[in-house]
Parts: sequence; C-alpha cells; structure tokens
Amino acid sequence: MKVLYLYMFPLWGNGSGNWLRRLTYHLKEKYENNFQSAIVAPESRVLKHAKIFRLKPPRMGVFVGNPELPQDKKYSKFSNQEFLQVFTYYLIRTAKAIEKFKPDLIHVFHTAFLPAVAINLANLYKIPFIITTHGSDLYYFNEDGRWKASTRDASVRAKFITANSNFTREWYLQMFGKDLAKKIKTIPAGVSSNPNASKDPSWIDKKYNFKYDKMVLFTGRLTEHKGVEYLIKAARQIKAEIVILGDGPERKYLESLILNYKLDNVHMLGYFSQKLETINDFYARANIYVVPSVWNEPLGLVILEAMAHKTPVIASRKGGITTLVKDGFNGFLVRPRAPGLIAQKVNLLLNDDKLRLKMGERALKTVIEKFSWEKIATKFYNLYEKSLHKLNNNHQKKSQ
Repeated sequence: MKVLYLYMFPLWGNGSGNWLRRLTYHLKEKYENNFQSAIVAPESRVLKHAKIFRLKPPRMGVFVGNPELPQDKKYSKFSNQEFLQVFTYYLIRTAKAIEKFKPDLIHVFHTAFLPAVAINLANLYKIPFIITTHGSDLYYFNEDGRWKASTRDASVRAKFITANSNFTREWYLQMFGKDLAKKIKTIPAGVSSNPNASKDPSWIDKKYNFKYDKMVLFTGRLTEHKGVEYLIKAARQIKAEIVILGDGPERKYLESLILNYKLDNVHMLGYFSQKLETINDFYARANIYVVPSVWNEPLGLVILEAMAHKTPVIASRKGGITTLVKDGFNGFLVRPRAPGLIAQKVNLLLNDDKLRLKMGERALKTVIEKFSWEKIATKFYNLYEKSLHKLNNNHQKKSQ
C-alpha cells in the first residue's frame, strides 16, 4: 500500500506535523513491506521512513500561529490572488508527486484548500482520498469561508473523513453537513507510552539554576488562544518552578507580565525545534502539566505527551480536552481564565505526593489503553484498506 499525504506546514512546530511524522513512522514500523508513504509539504528536513516531496510555495500562511513561521500571516488574510497562486502551486506539484510516487491513496492531512487539491487530482488520476481535520483548520473556516464550498464538495467525495476528537467531529458535521456522519470517524493522535525513554533530566535544574524541587510545565504555541497569561498570573501563588516552552506572537506580552509581577519562578525557555529528547526531559522532570486554553482546544497532543510521562494535567474545560483529562481521575478540569483555580489545583497536587503520583499512574494508563501508537496506526491502516476496498467494489459494480 502506498499513501501520499498532503500537508501545508513544516513537519515540526505544531501538533499536526508531529502527528504526521509519527503516524508514518509507526505505520512503516508495524506494516513494514506492506506500507510506503510520501509527504507533499513545505519541509526541507529528511525523514528516514517516508519520502518528502519538498515544496516552496509562493507564500506561506498559518491558521493560528506556528513558531517556525513567525512572520507569516494568517490564511484568512490572504487575498484571492494569493490563495490561487498557492492552490495552483500545490495542484501542479502534487500532480508531479502522484506521477512519480504512484500512490494507491491520498490522505489530506488538513483542510482549507487541500481538499480542493485532492478532489481535482482524484478526478484526473482516479485515486481515492480521505480527509483529516485537526480542529485548528475549522477555526480558520470561522474566520474565512472562501474554501468551505470546495471542502464540502471534497467531503462528499472522500471515502472517509477523520477527526482528532469527538468535539472536532461534531464541529465538522455542524460546519459541512450532518449527512457526512456515516463517513466521519474519530481517530485521535497517538503517543509513545514509554516514560523511561528520557535520560536523567537533572541537567535542567543545574542549567537554569532552579531553587524549587517541584516543576510545573506548559509547552505549545504562545498565542492568545493558549491562555498562558493565566498560568503566569497563577504563578504568583505557586511555590514551584513554572517552565514555559514555546514561542509565538504573545511572547513579548507574557514576558512583560513576568517583569511586572516580579516573578523569579517563571522561565520562558523558547522553542526547541527538533530536540525531541530535550523536550521529553522536561516532561519527565515536570510534576504537573498545565493547559490554560481559552478556546475550544480540538484535542491536545502535548497533553498526551505529558500523560505518557505519568504527569497529571490541569486543563481548561474546553473542547476536546475533556476527551483526555477526566476531572479528579488523571488530572483536574478548571474554568477558563481562572488563575486562582489553576493555582488552587496546582497547589493541591504539589502538597499531596500520594494523590499526584496516583493521578500520574492513571494518566499513563489512559494513554496505554486509548492512545497508544499501536492502536492508532492500526485504525488508520484499516481505514486505508476500507477506502481501497470501497474503490474496488465500485469498479466491480461498474463492470457488471
């Protein structure tokens, strides 16, 4: 089986890119000679397990922000001509990739204009396709509806659609039609469930001269949606190191908050790019992971990463987060924009080692039972096979 993935961002710097890299890796690892993948994306780095057809679009855009594209404007701000230039570029370059790679199936790994690319090429090359929505793309459609009609057409034509959470699935159906319900499946991101993969993280305390034994962690894009300001405000009441990994348009504002509050326990350490082992060390070092989002987070791959390291999560009760965090079981859910509640729950866990460790064990159990790559890769492979089976059945009917 040969699958060609269409993607519109670099493969590092965001959850969907991390997901795509790991999905193709685990599919290749699990199915070996029965699976090959290639990715059409604006990415210059190399993957050993997947071929990359490298793109240099006439311009790059973002949905809500990307630390590897700090100067690029939102797709919703593109002019019609700018969008047509990018669309035409993707159409031609993807056609070349199809002719060279000869895939059995196309997997559109984000929406916006990519489904329109897929349906046109599917018509020309007679190749089935499926669509995956990550939720941030649906937020884009709320700001800009220019590609909604073409995405609706592609959704009707697609063999299947996948959403990263039940919340995202329902959002997609509300946006593009309830008649798609039978073909849209919820398949979340996967995560490695080996918390011992990290080396000794004690270097972190030495390098950054930490004075507290306990550490609270946030990782992600520094955009208004992520609500990091409320974690910083909560830090005034927390006696622990507060570590913020990431970059984005809110960074200067957040740094000004730290200065204004005279906080010496909050550390903004920036974006770590490809240094996955380094980031895993921070997950291993953290005692608590905080997700203070103020928008409907579609899922939250970083939450799964934290849970895989036996770290309980305190998160806003928003969107797909409730798929992962069960209040009082593997973490706590709090009202958005409530620094006092964040501080209260963080301090509860910091002061109760037994409860914190128990929740951490439950967090890992949640990952193993529901979000292991073994299960996620299998779900996608089975969906690919069903897509091809549908195609073969349709061909047989037409020939009879």
